[in-house]
Amino acid sequence: MRIGLLTEAGYPYVSGDARLWCDRLVRGLAQHEFDVYALSRSQHQEDEGWIPLPRNVRRVRTAPLWMAEDEEVALGRRARRRFAECFGELAAVLCGAPGASSGGASGAAGEILGSASSASGASGASGGSPTSEADRFANALYGLAELAREEGGLTGTLRSEAAVRAVERACRAPGAHRSAREARVPDLLTVAAHLERALRPLSLDWYEDDGLGAVDLCHAASGGTAALPGLLARHFTGVPLMVTEYGVRLRTHYLTAPDAPPAVRSLLAAFQGRLAAEAYRQAEVVTAGNAHARRWQERCGADREKLRTVYPGMNARPFAEVGESPDCADPDTLVWVGRVEPAKDLVSLLHAFAEVRKQSPGTRLRIVGGPAGPEGAAYLGHCRTLAAQLFPDEAEGPHAAGDNPVSFEETGGPELPAAADAYASGAVTVLSSVVEGFPVGLVEAMLCGRATVSTDVGAVVEVVGGTGLVVPPRNPRALAEACVALLRDPERRARLGAAARARALELFTVEQNIEAFHSIYLEIVSRAPVRRDLLDGAGEPLPFAVPAEAHVPVRWTAASPDLAARSGPGWVASRPVRATTPLPAPEGAR
Repeated sequence: MRIGLLTEAGYPYVSGDARLWCDRLVRGLAQHEFDVYALSRSQHQEDEGWIPLPRNVRRVRTAPLWMAEDEEVALGRRARRRFAECFGELAAVLCGAPGASSGGASGAAGEILGSASSASGASGASGGSPTSEADRFANALYGLAELAREEGGLTGTLRSEAAVRAVERACRAPGAHRSAREARVPDLLTVAAHLERALRPLSLDWYEDDGLGAVDLCHAASGGTAALPGLLARHFTGVPLMVTEYGVRLRTHYLTAPDAPPAVRSLLAAFQGRLAAEAYRQAEVVTAGNAHARRWQERCGADREKLRTVYPGMNARPFAEVGESPDCADPDTLVWVGRVEPAKDLVSLLHAFAEVRKQSPGTRLRIVGGPAGPEGAAYLGHCRTLAAQLFPDEAEGPHAAGDNPVSFEETGGPELPAAADAYASGAVTVLSSVVEGFPVGLVEAMLCGRATVSTDVGAVVEVVGGTGLVVPPRNPRALAEACVALLRDPERRARLGAAARARALELFTVEQNIEAFHSIYLEIVSRAPVRRDLLDGAGEPLPFAVPAEAHVPVRWTAASPDLAARSGPGWVASRPVRATTPLPAPEGAR
């Protein structure tokens, strides 16, 4: 099998967001070939280079999202009119305004939107004329893609004044949302710049027969812009698409853009939401890293029948020795491990530990981890100051040096060479976060066989199951009571730790992750294969080049209603590829 792996600011870059699980997936499926199509986020990321790639990575193609390549393409009058109609329709959908296609497109708009509608209808849309906001967005998007393919790119046009004018007209149109109508000139320029950046994949040359058209399956390692090349490959060549999200991109957008003006937030959220809905609609399978992310995907328009949960895979080997020796921990030590940042709420943890010390005076707390950026460094300094105020240095006698029961440490030193040593140093591992996605540190503690006390955020309950104690976030008293309960009951700690280790080994290992993705790959390829007509050296169809059973008509199962609704497989319109020259027939057969 040949898989096109699509990433944004991730694999194969050294500082990529999803490099670890992508690298483990590629190496774990060494029997299959991977073509990596990567979008980079900065010059610094590109300068850092790639991680070492295994042999089954056939090639890597990259494109920058942080800068636009110089483009000398000058559109003719007809092409400019088509761009204005398609981009204007896309902007109108984002603003909530009626567009040209809602009342019947005409002229160049009707031509390009109609052709896009026909193509997208073959891959999941319901008919010739768009009748919903999702269809209007899809038709405008694919119309721009077809125009970019015909003209050799649209990067310069998307940066032009015409694009800004199209956004302005959509915002000022009757029926537009109130937030869009209130957009000022700086807001319009910001929105147009973000749309140009997000739509840069339209101008790439990745969608021909020697690019993504040659793979059997496109796997987008995240939603958003990373899934856009997969959507275009499906539109142009019929290659099936799979989308994986360990953090829902739309949710991330909501959390990371709170300070933008209301008009900018509204329009960009509308674009991200429409793009996510189209990716979910066209994908054969959509996978989430946990039930929390899966609920977000459903709310954003994903079909429940397409959704699968594939937990992130953790390498259990570094924690095996500690997990098999549960009695090595200090019974009076609590451990917190992670990146120091405000979302981890170490302030509540310190106040909870003050309550713990009142009931168990000999207890110690080890906070292990470095700061996450400048904000994390400032937060770490604040936590150190608070710990010094809550717990003045204590000394056993007048001639002994004082010692604070709270220590701030990092792994890599002589006392804690690795993360496993940090978990081994305490009897109970604590997680105090107020915001959490998939709690990797919690899984590591479970692999070490440690009892845990966690706050009920993100996927914590789903990960812990019944193998640890869970308390409400921002509740120091509840956190303290749970910690004291485990510190005073070593037998219960041992039972919970053993159960936690068994659960982690069953659900959250690399092997489980790779096997789950492999099964989905085989299911997609068997259910929605890409047919390519083989030609001989003269360009004529090559008889009997494809086994006869590949042409058996079949009605697909209800697991994929889009496929079942067709009268035949969706690959009949794919472009032919050339085969090697056939062997000459024996003399007696001529």
